[in-house]
Amino acid sequence: MSDSVKELLDQKVEQYNQRSFIDKDPISIPHRFSRQQDIEIMGFWAAVLAWGQRPVILKKANELIERMDGAPYDFVLNHQETDLKRFLDFKHRTFNATDTLYFLHFFHTYYQQHETLEDAFVPTDHRAAPWSPGDSFSIQSSESYHGFESVGTFLETFHDRFCSDPFFPERTRKHIATPGRNSSCKRLNMFLRWMVRSDNQGVDFGIWHRIKPEQLVMPIDVHVGRVARKLGLLTRPQTDWKAATELTETLKAFDPSDPVKYDFALFGLGVEGEM
Repeated sequence: MSDSVKELLDQKVEQYNQRSFIDKDPISIPHRFSRQQDIEIMGFWAAVLAWGQRPVILKKANELIERMDGAPYDFVLNHQETDLKRFLDFKHRTFNATDTLYFLHFFHTYYQQHETLEDAFVPTDHRAAPWSPGDSFSIQSSESYHGFESVGTFLETFHDRFCSDPFFPERTRKHIATPGRNSSCKRLNMFLRWMVRSDNQGVDFGIWHRIKPEQLVMPIDVHVGRVARKLGLLTRPQTDWKAATELTETLKAFDPSDPVKYDFALFGLGVEGEM
């Protein structure tokens, strides 16, 4: 791989991995909070809603926060049934009130048993295990997860747990991507980047520790894919899970311990029109 490409990407990581870029990005939503559970809930929700124009994404995510009285974790744990009426007209593109109410239901039942959303992504063994409300599953020590090459198994585990609730509405499945459907899982990979990556730049949170930065997969969409192909980093023409893992493996030649840091560079190059 060309040294000039690595030099360009490293330069752009340094340029874009800065707090000054947070305000216009969906990651600004969880940055409104300091409590881990609030960061997880709104980070996850902001990532799931992150398609379309960024100002609209931020507006809708902030609207959710307002409807939860500015305290997402407290609201999902302690709300009354009558409080849910305020969400009946919430909508963002194809995400509607049915999806919103299920997200609240999932968070409510889940956080009664678990301190962190990271548990929902981590397998109880080397298979994706189902979960239902009221279940408490034990999590192995961090050493057990070094054998996973990428977060593919973690994403499949989360999908199965999120969708296994008896009250799960089938229409909501389309909002939770999985490698099992060969989705690029762009928004969930972005969320995992936020939670797992840790550096001194103050953008990503680095509050999860059982999933490792070297296991993360690049959040790829059509824009990132186009830039990557122009730079010779990606050959696959489709933007899917195979493309995401191919791009990640290519970037590991530049930084095997933290390949997803180049998301800042590729996304920045695409959004700013520098290619």
